[in-house]
Amino acid sequence: MGVALISSPAFPSVFLFSLITVCLIPELTLAAGITRHYKFDIKLQNVTRLCHTKSIITVNGQFPGPRIVAREGDHLLINVVNHVQNNISIHWHGIRQLQTGWADGPAYVTQCPIQTGHNYVYNFTIVGQRGTLFWHAHISWLRSTVYGPLIILPKCGVPYPFTKPYNEVPIIFGEWWNADPEAVITQALQTGGGPNVSNAYTINGLPGPLYNCSAKDTFKLKVKPRKTYLLRFINAALNDELFFSIANHTLTVVEADAVYVKPFETNTLLIAPGQTTNVLLKTKPNFPSATFFMTARPYVTGLGTFDNSTVAGILEYEFSSKTKSLSSNISIKKLPLFKPVLPPLNDTSFATNFSNKLRSLASAQFPANVPQKVDKRFFFTIGLGTNPCDQNNQTCQGPNGTRFAASINNISFAVPTTALLQAHFFGQSNGVYNPNFPISPLIPFNYTGNPPNNTMVSNGTKLVVLTFNTSVELVLQDTSILGAESHPLHLHGFNFFVVGQGFGNFDQNKDPENFNLVDPVERNTVGVPSGGWVAIRFLADNPGVWFMHCHLEIHTSWGLKMAWLVLDGKLPNQKLLPPPADLPKC
Repeated sequence: MGVALISSPAFPSVFLFSLITVCLIPELTLAAGITRHYKFDIKLQNVTRLCHTKSIITVNGQFPGPRIVAREGDHLLINVVNHVQNNISIHWHGIRQLQTGWADGPAYVTQCPIQTGHNYVYNFTIVGQRGTLFWHAHISWLRSTVYGPLIILPKCGVPYPFTKPYNEVPIIFGEWWNADPEAVITQALQTGGGPNVSNAYTINGLPGPLYNCSAKDTFKLKVKPRKTYLLRFINAALNDELFFSIANHTLTVVEADAVYVKPFETNTLLIAPGQTTNVLLKTKPNFPSATFFMTARPYVTGLGTFDNSTVAGILEYEFSSKTKSLSSNISIKKLPLFKPVLPPLNDTSFATNFSNKLRSLASAQFPANVPQKVDKRFFFTIGLGTNPCDQNNQTCQGPNGTRFAASINNISFAVPTTALLQAHFFGQSNGVYNPNFPISPLIPFNYTGNPPNNTMVSNGTKLVVLTFNTSVELVLQDTSILGAESHPLHLHGFNFFVVGQGFGNFDQNKDPENFNLVDPVERNTVGVPSGGWVAIRFLADNPGVWFMHCHLEIHTSWGLKMAWLVLDGKLPNQKLLPPPADLPKC
């Protein structure tokens, strides 16, 4: 049977009926997958939040955007039509895009953006993946309003490796600016300073009752007693990792980044931008005479300003017919409201303990195929730095009159004007990129100690080139330059295994002895600990050019990004397919 999905105004269940129908027809249950067609009209829509009405860029006039629902093995054709003045591109976050790098979406990496009045059909197949992912704009800060859930159900007849839920609910976190986010980042890049922070966080596009003028804009999760709900959490916020909790309820984590994990119970979740987490919520056996806040607020490690506010939704128990007769005089508004206790804003201890609990299932059906042998080792420092002002005698608003920058191995990524994948495929890379990204810092230093006097970064468009099927070990080291900070790093085109993490400087002689090569969590986005390091392994079995960047959007804007070029293998199924005829042009 298909799985019922709760509908909300933000996320109508467009394809639920067809999914159920497919599983009910015996002849179709063994099919490799079906083709699903979607159309995304990028257009302006007036939206009111915090008593502030503005025109925002949306998909199909919805904020958040429409929910995509498919099954493992399905083929997706998503026609994106641009009706606004901004260039646009869409990234299907977490989809591996095997041989279909042209559909990955980051502007000027795998494609030129879709210009006004043009369209592009994203064409890809979901191979070997199931769970919760999401899609979002991947150019400038347009993903502040252009995002939505991407839910991949298991193949027909394949059960979840946990209790079958009574219902499923996508819960997506975002940020809201009263100003135009494009103006916010434009101003920051012009002045060289930090950007203005958001005015609110949102749950499914709604800020909730703790914000001014927002009581009516509150997400409400209505549940029944003695039921198990699968909550699909997505952090689509631009610049903040978030703690989340539901008052007086325990959550069981069963999946991270669309990969099943060994279940564990927790009262609080930590989700970084770009990460997803599925949990089971088991409701109370009786109808409680109360309602319950579910709240989220940021986990903060950096020195910069941040949106120090809290978004709240409400969990309500629905009256059954039996309960109604006993409680006909009870008004939901008069019930006591319980509030959860979230960790302190800077609770790195909780963040560390939470991430350490995440382990792959490592079962026969869902193995953890961790590369045991390493062909190439890389050591990347990540963090903030500075650039000089553009003009003589100009004073910028960054540290000591400079401009804020961010880098990997002290190289701040310069966005090209030609898409990297296009330049590679057609042999026109000269003048577009250099294939000589350093495998380690050119000048070693005490990465988490006293910062060096020189905070300047270099700038360039450099790639790491890998032969097909290279097994990679990458250590990501945070630096204390301009302050240590947690960084959620997202790798396109691959899942990777988090084999180790720690604080201080990575010790290549001692730390690998403690790597977990048995059941490490498999992810597409990992939080690099503030003042610490994380080690990941992956197999470069997907030809193309693959972006890797911090999912804090301001850090990406400042240059904390790079790209991997994986060459074709020898077999037909190891080669990048040719670009589609409608690939956008720069």
